[in-house]
Amino acid sequence: MHHRYRTVLPLAAMLAAAIALSACAPRLTVRGNLPRDTQLAKIVIGKQTREEVAAILGTPSTQGTFDDRVWYYISRKTEKFAFLDEQVIDQQIVAVYFTDDDIVQAIQRYDRDDLRQIGMVERQTPTVGKELSIIEQFIGNLGRFGGGGGGGGY
Repeated sequence: MHHRYRTVLPLAAMLAAAIALSACAPRLTVRGNLPRDTQLAKIVIGKQTREEVAAILGTPSTQGTFDDRVWYYISRKTEKFAFLDEQVIDQQIVAVYFTDDDIVQAIQRYDRDDLRQIGMVERQTPTVGKELSIIEQFIGNLGRFGGGGGGGGY
């Protein structure tokens, strides 16, 4: 009986170690829509319109926030290892610039080296009005809601 545990215990330990190590393997994720070089070669600067670009490349990932004459096709590859933060391994962006007449003006490629990290600000924007405590908020809401069903009408 004692001999049996001597063979089973190392096997169980190896199995547990294999499962634990596989759980720690990095997880790769690819997101986005990056046009292939063969698709980009079909676009002639100064000739193609927005509609033609959409037919060749598909819908862009996003448009310029303040200038809708720029279409961005974005692809990003990230890696996450166990509980650590996700890391960007590769990022490619193809920007298609249009004239005011919706004709392709330029095509520009950007990669991970062009990426800028922007830190989040932890502050909160104050709101105008009275600051209420949790108890004041709770008491203030009592009796506000009627027993009738749905509608929410006024």
